[in-house]
Amino acid sequence: QVQLDESGGGLVQAGDSLRLSCVFYGRTFSQYVMGWFRQAPGKERELVAAITPGGSTYDADSVKGRFTLSRDHANNMVYLQMNSLKPEDTAIYYCAAQRISSSIYEYWGQGTQVTVSS
Repeated sequence: QVQLDESGGGLVQAGDSLRLSCVFYGRTFSQYVMGWFRQAPGKERELVAAITPGGSTYDADSVKGRFTLSRDHANNMVYLQMNSLKPEDTAIYYCAAQRISSSIYEYWGQGTQVTVSS
């Protein structure tokens, strides 16, 4: 009943910026916490940032001060602005949706590759 469509990944140099976009296809965008996860080769998937319907945000310590998560309720969009990128940020990035009353991210995008060269 919910589909997520991501875009914006690419190959950049250290210090560059990228903006990832996620479109929420469904009727109840305002009922979901939206999160961005990433998974690097050989590593576990980790939560990078999350935002509630009211705009409260969480940022992982590794990206705090560099990444900014925002949502556009009028267009059912979520954005992850990534600045001062580091090679350690290289990973597949996933958009995910969690119902406010749930502890589980139920819906996931297909992932978009971010590669940061040194």
